[in-house]
Amino acid sequence: MKVFSKRNAIIGWLVYKVAKRRARQAVPGKRGGAIAGSVAGLGALLAGLMFWRKRRSDEGPSPS
Repeated sequence: MKVFSKRNAIIGWLVYKVAKRRARQAVPGKRGGAIAGSVAGLGALLAGLMFWRKRRSDEGPSPS
């Protein structure tokens, strides 16, 4: 199974659009875009840290 396919790209784009709309509806006022961006950035940071931790644990013991 290919990770990067047209189907996965379309599904990801749709999920992004729906999440963006819901985030804007959840926050009243003009600051909705800034808060939604902050939440998205925090989520991306956490996902990156989880990925990095998983990769480090899969490498096994160091040869030293």
